[in-house]
Amino acid sequence: MTTTWRSSLVALLAAALAACQPAGPKFKSTDITGADYGREFALFDHHGQARTLADFRGRAVILSFGFTHCPDICPTILADLAGAVASLGKDAERVQVLFVTVDPERDTRELLAGYVSAFDARFLGLYGDAEATARVAKEFKVFYEKRKAGDSYSVDHSAQSYVIDPKGRLRLFVRHDRIAADLPGDLRVLLAE
Repeated sequence: MTTTWRSSLVALLAAALAACQPAGPKFKSTDITGADYGREFALFDHHGQARTLADFRGRAVILSFGFTHCPDICPTILADLAGAVASLGKDAERVQVLFVTVDPERDTRELLAGYVSAFDARFLGLYGDAEATARVAKEFKVFYEKRKAGDSYSVDHSAQSYVIDPKGRLRLFVRHDRIAADLPGDLRVLLAE
């Protein structure tokens, strides 16, 4: 057997073995595993307890941003998240939904508590002062901006959610219009790892 023939055979066998290796998880949402953002936050939950991402280690975390006065997208997102988590049955206990307010001026601890609990009693509302809110939004690449609306204001904001695995790694970017369709299956895959 010539050296060229052997080299070709070795390359062919290596390619065949590589093809037999299991591929990574197949998610419907955008897989952002290894992203260099979304690694930490420091906020308070609606019980007044200081929280960081490390507090939820061992559970999958769904992180969403919005505000309680939001007329449409935020309640839809939270309703879809509640449905996605409920569809997991007993595995729902292994998932924590966190709703970060981008309106710290109006979203008090009490208001957040009532708002997120209306969707699922296990959900937690997170808040901080203006600086803490800006830091976490920047860390997760979330846009938000106050807009005058009559004699009050509204807040324009990004509508994506993120999924962080039980090891604390940012894994998925979930479009708001795909939560109901994609997230239940993606969570099952993630929790099975």
